[in-house]
Amino acid sequence: MRPLARSLAAVLWRPIKRRLPTSLFGRSLLIIVLPVAIMQIVVAYVFFDAHWQSVNAHLTEGLAGDVSWILQSYRQDADPANVARLEDRAQRSLDLSIAFQDGGVLPRGRRPILFAAVDRSLQRALAERIDAPFWFDTARYPAYVDVRVKVAGGVLRIIAPKDRVFATHANVFILWLTLATVLLTAIAVAFIRNQVRAIERLAEAAEAFGKGADIGFRPHGAREVRQAARAFLAMKGRIQRHVEQRTTLLAAVSHDLRTPLTRLKLELALAEPGPRIDAMKDDLAEMEHMIDEYLAFAAGEGGESLERIDLPDLIEQVCQDAARAGARLVVNVPPILAATVRPNALKRALTNLVMNAAAHGERVEIAARPTLAGGVEIVIDDDGPGIPEDRFEDAFAPFARLDPSRNQNEKGVGLGLAIARDIARGHGGELTLDRSPLGGLRAVMRLPE
Repeated sequence: MRPLARSLAAVLWRPIKRRLPTSLFGRSLLIIVLPVAIMQIVVAYVFFDAHWQSVNAHLTEGLAGDVSWILQSYRQDADPANVARLEDRAQRSLDLSIAFQDGGVLPRGRRPILFAAVDRSLQRALAERIDAPFWFDTARYPAYVDVRVKVAGGVLRIIAPKDRVFATHANVFILWLTLATVLLTAIAVAFIRNQVRAIERLAEAAEAFGKGADIGFRPHGAREVRQAARAFLAMKGRIQRHVEQRTTLLAAVSHDLRTPLTRLKLELALAEPGPRIDAMKDDLAEMEHMIDEYLAFAAGEGGESLERIDLPDLIEQVCQDAARAGARLVVNVPPILAATVRPNALKRALTNLVMNAAAHGERVEIAARPTLAGGVEIVIDDDGPGIPEDRFEDAFAPFARLDPSRNQNEKGVGLGLAIARDIARGHGGELTLDRSPLGGLRAVMRLPE
């Protein structure tokens, strides 16, 4: 039975869960406002169901007793002089207006009223005290109740103030209850918004730091939020120190490696020309290219700052470099398209993608367009042999060499796609692969706004 009960509860809870707010602000507001609203509803219900109806019952019983007394007095002596004295006495002592309608008949039906409990209470009290047909209307006049009783020869009409029938100050209670709910909700919104804003700023600072942007962030908000913010700032400092140390080490390694390479290149330049010397020069050039790729992958272009640039100009530079290398390109980029990026890093990533496509296909198409989310999408297609779909992710692994290869060429070491994805993710975007309409491979780079 327990698994069945849990399954039933999950089925019932699922549609409710889909309608609940997903943000922290909405959920916090719901946690505070919902109990207050339930409490106010319960209080109002108890008030109307118990106190208010009890007061109304006493009032309607009192009015029904006065109507019964007037009816008995009229039956005892229906003389016009006695009726006049009865009207005067009811007006002065009971605050009731009495009129005899000669030959009158009782109306049929009553106007609907918002609080039907008032009519039910008055109906019950009059039925208990009066032994003649009667009719009443509590909605026709704003401040009065119209009661009519069938008597011999006509209808006895009695007009009574509404405060003789029910407590007229109930609307004031509802007003104060509503104002209190609105006030408490406003206070809750103000305090919750202040706390949620601190968390949002922490998230914005973390996202900006992940994209390599310089942030000016100071912990504030609740104690737990400030603690998380201080932990984030400490982590940020450790990461920056690590990056600085790695950059310094890589710069030293680069210098130490290039010094002997330069000496070797000088020795080969002074040596007697020949096939062996040419082969050694090719090996040396390949070694230098491999070292450059290793260092670029390890460095990650982390020291460059973000800039707002025109993408068509940057893509044009990439295409010119690729065209000089012999690539056949078709460019479809709108004249106005901007993005906030690290220009040199993005240029390197696009160059890697374009040259990789040109190395494996005869035709390369480059397109760029804005996305619905406000970012930018750059698509590079080629008509080469492509990559099997189950190997798309393998192509992004550092030093991956697929066979038949997309990353494998005379100079490549399997870092082109890895560097490009690392740069895309460093901007807060993504790089994915797909099948190209040209028959080869499609590389899609998405960058945020």
